[in-house]
Amino acid sequence: MMAGSTDVLICGAGAAGLTMAIDLARRGVRFVLIDKLPSSFQGSRGKGIQPRTQEIFEDLGILDRAMAAGGIYPTVRRYTADGSHVDQEVVNTSNPTPAEPYHLPLMVPQFKTEAVMRERLIELGHSPEYGVELKRIAVGTHGIDAVLSTPNGERILHVRYLVGADGGRSFVRSALGIGFPGKTLGVRAIVADVVLEGLSRDRWHQFNGEAGPMAICPLAGTTLFQIQAPVPLEGDIDLSAAALTERVAQQTGRADIIVQSVAWSSLYTMGARLADRYRNGPAFLVGDAAHVHPPTGGQGLNTSVQDAYNLGWKLAAVLAGAPDTLLDTYEAERRPLAADVLDLSTRLLEGFKNGDNRRPREAQQLDIGYPSSPLSCVGRYPGGKLAPGARAPDALVQGAAGSPTRLFMLFKGTHWTLLVNGPSRVAPRAGLHIHSIGPGLEMEDHLGHFAQFYGLHEQASALIRPDGYLAGTFAKDELAALQDHLEQYCYHQVGVFPGQ
Repeated sequence: MMAGSTDVLICGAGAAGLTMAIDLARRGVRFVLIDKLPSSFQGSRGKGIQPRTQEIFEDLGILDRAMAAGGIYPTVRRYTADGSHVDQEVVNTSNPTPAEPYHLPLMVPQFKTEAVMRERLIELGHSPEYGVELKRIAVGTHGIDAVLSTPNGERILHVRYLVGADGGRSFVRSALGIGFPGKTLGVRAIVADVVLEGLSRDRWHQFNGEAGPMAICPLAGTTLFQIQAPVPLEGDIDLSAAALTERVAQQTGRADIIVQSVAWSSLYTMGARLADRYRNGPAFLVGDAAHVHPPTGGQGLNTSVQDAYNLGWKLAAVLAGAPDTLLDTYEAERRPLAADVLDLSTRLLEGFKNGDNRRPREAQQLDIGYPSSPLSCVGRYPGGKLAPGARAPDALVQGAAGSPTRLFMLFKGTHWTLLVNGPSRVAPRAGLHIHSIGPGLEMEDHLGHFAQFYGLHEQASALIRPDGYLAGTFAKDELAALQDHLEQYCYHQVGVFPGQ
């Protein structure tokens, strides 16, 4: 039996596992990414990329590729029983702002999103191992012994940490004995990626006839349509092209829509469940292993990506010497948000049943924050327009050499960032990028955006976490408090290139 060791084992190479792998790879952390499937997932299931996730993709170096692989959501066309229709926008259209550069959800079929992620991971020197299944784990005082079934036989891998990104039926969650309470929502549905004729590709077609509702959406970046429809709670469901053509005719009242072939299909029962806890010693749950909910609102893949983005930098910091208690903040920050997402997606499901497909601002996930986190440093500084734990806004600034840039470009990478309104008095340290903003300094607030969005007093500073959230704001005489926060949490992997 083969044996080996690494720092982190990621079980599951979907969107959450790939996000974790990319983040660890760019930080120089040793890891193994496995998936029991023989090859990558080929369905469209999670097709919505929300604005906050687009910001994360920009940091990970994949946003432009993801945008090129997909497109924006089409207008919804709702058909009535008499054949007439009304058009409805999925979201309230608004223009991007310097603080929020991405304002619309992006449609990218999940298999294309994950392909972009795998490409980025390969650039960083890693790739998933498919056909490898986690069979047993033994948790000890110094990590976990994992028994893997591989095409070449069993393999024992000793790891410091285990991340379960293995979906709603998570083996990791079950092996850890973590409860997954919740409820089924009384809805069983089909989803299928198909080639069809008879419908235009400039609308998301939604029917609600006597036979029940059906949505047929053109998948951006492909020649496919995605069919979604509820089905009876019991009984076998035929998902062949001929059977789907018949089902479409029954539920739309139209005989001119012909399903020519089926690329992928699935039958599932909607539920809302939340793991009792996200951590058990050196093991963690992310994504659907930690929470499942209805697909309404396009929240699932996005919440999963943000789980991994929250945990990745913390694992790297602890491996580099930060206190283990930093890892407790993962559950403290992410689990309450998952509970909110369960509530939101369930509410949107009820709206969808009543013919309302609109998505509120909260679906964009731009207002997510961690104000009660132990990492949110609430000092005595009265200035600043942002509460600790808030998402740090973007802003247009100008370098001393005259070139324009954005705060998000200063944040991009694996480091912490300190923005100082005036000359900095903070000593340089590994893993911290310090930027002095003001006339004659490194960066100039030539349009006033930085002052508008951050509102810092003279020589005050804003400390930004590696995941783009505000750790705290500090007055010019709170240098000791700032240094204490950095000493406790700002740890950097040796040999990592922050630009990766």
